[in-house]
Amino acid sequence: MVFMGDRATLLETGRFVQTRSDEDADTADAETEARHRRAADGGDAESMSVLGSLLLRRGDLDSAEPYLRGATAEGDRAAANNLGVLLHQRGYADEAAGWWRIAAVAGSAAAAHALGRHYRERGDEPAAEYWLRQSAEQGHALGAYALADLLEHRSDVGAERWLRAAAEQGHREAAYRLARLLDARGDGEAAGEGPGDIAVGEAAEGEGAGGAEDAEPWYRQAAARGHRRAALHLGAILEKRGELKEAGRWYLTSAKDGEARAACALGFLLRDAGDEESAAVWWLRAAQDGDGNAANALGALHAARGEQQTAERWYREAMNAGDVNGAYNLGLLCAAQNRTAQAEQWYRRAAYSGHREAANALAILLLQAGDATGAEPWFSKAAEAGSVDAAFNLGILYAGRDDDRTALKWYERAAAAGHTDAALQVGIALLRDGEEQAAERHLRCAAGGGSAEAAFRLATLLDARQPPPGPPALGEPMAEKTECEEWYERAARQGHRRAQVRVGMLAAARGDLEAAARWYGEAAEAGSRNGAFNLGLLLAREGREREAALWWTRAAHAGHGRAALRLALLAARHGELTEGQRWCAKAVELGPAEVAERAARLREALHQELTA
Repeated sequence: MVFMGDRATLLETGRFVQTRSDEDADTADAETEARHRRAADGGDAESMSVLGSLLLRRGDLDSAEPYLRGATAEGDRAAANNLGVLLHQRGYADEAAGWWRIAAVAGSAAAAHALGRHYRERGDEPAAEYWLRQSAEQGHALGAYALADLLEHRSDVGAERWLRAAAEQGHREAAYRLARLLDARGDGEAAGEGPGDIAVGEAAEGEGAGGAEDAEPWYRQAAARGHRRAALHLGAILEKRGELKEAGRWYLTSAKDGEARAACALGFLLRDAGDEESAAVWWLRAAQDGDGNAANALGALHAARGEQQTAERWYREAMNAGDVNGAYNLGLLCAAQNRTAQAEQWYRRAAYSGHREAANALAILLLQAGDATGAEPWFSKAAEAGSVDAAFNLGILYAGRDDDRTALKWYERAAAAGHTDAALQVGIALLRDGEEQAAERHLRCAAGGGSAEAAFRLATLLDARQPPPGPPALGEPMAEKTECEEWYERAARQGHRRAQVRVGMLAAARGDLEAAARWYGEAAEAGSRNGAFNLGLLLAREGREREAALWWTRAAHAGHGRAALRLALLAARHGELTEGQRWCAKAVELGPAEVAERAARLREALHQELTA
């Protein structure tokens, strides 16, 4: 153990007793016992009490009892309390309670504590509370803790006061339970870890608001005294705060003391630090101690390595440990291997246990198999349990049935939880209904979440509100980019073809032909016929008709009527009348009406030229 400060100085303070050899200690204890025995045999009540206590601690009940009875007869309350302990150990609980009462009435806090526990074991809670309160109010740490435990059992908010009193006197379990209470109150819900955890009620008058910040010092106190669950929770607080090194130390302390959850958490810390091998060691240790989360982590580790059979074995271990994620992960594993029947089986098992994402995955599986009727209740169950993806999928399901109102309801629910695609769908629906302001709000959320389509539609909405730009004046500096152009560019950078064409058009309007050509080219390469047509226009203006014709040909083959008309005009100009007629026919076929009319007139003119 590492001592803080100079050892010699600490010894002089009296806080630490200088160590003696076992032989010296035994000799001194024997001398003390002999001295008290002589005095006790001579009728000294204090020595009878001390000697009885020594013998009781040694387990020599027969020798201790006459000395304790003698001291009790002389009115020694400590002896009365210890006599009660002796009788309780022998199974005479009622007689023990009688002596504890005598000692407690005489002012013994320890006896009041023992008497209170006696009454609680008998089910007499009012009497138990009375005596435990007597003990606690005298500053007895065990009495304060026992009183807090009784009050907590009745969901009495006064429990916190006595937990705090016991914790302040160094009671380890009281410090831990006080920390759990404060931590859970900060989260707004009960920790629910087991019988050692306080239920959260209304804060007692004068008590703190709670939260991890208030809980941390109590976790530290309990952890420093060897409480392994306190060390686990302290590690979690530090990890959340980003203090990973200290968090790891507390996880390690807790894990070495046998806390499986701490071993699991330590594994995740090591994995995030890039040390998968060490992580696997701690996950294995936790999984062997029954931690389902660690078994799942091991399964995921082996699945990532392609070791499917080993992954499946650990997922089954997780499931056997009561972790429903094991069944869900087995479903994912089977689905990835196209073992659809087994995947459905595991999804169902997890879904019936309340796993919302398993319910959503099961619904998707059924929908893919054409069973929309069977999928719907599972989507609903998952959505009602809080699955955002399931709410979005319900929206798609109802939209496919042309039930736009119900679809919008589910889209709105998913969008409110931050689902990007759902926010986009809500924005589209609101635009369709003419509610531009509300639509803009949802489109901004979706675009901010990374949706290229939402960014494009938002840019289009903002673009429509802008006045048409006038012709640039001579020598006028290039105008700054508007917000709508920034959104167009954001969508374009994400590969949105229509946005790329629009950014190219805006760049061309600013006179930035190089940027325009780049964006048109990206759109065209991605399959945009408008991008190919516009790139052809730029090249033709630069006199590069051969290259322009290549892009117009690509656009025309993709269904662009104006590109076909341009090719017809180009062919006619070069005297290729038959080729011109062919492209005219294509333009008439593709349209639109204005293009078809011009192409028909050109085709007729070319026909007359050929037959002249």
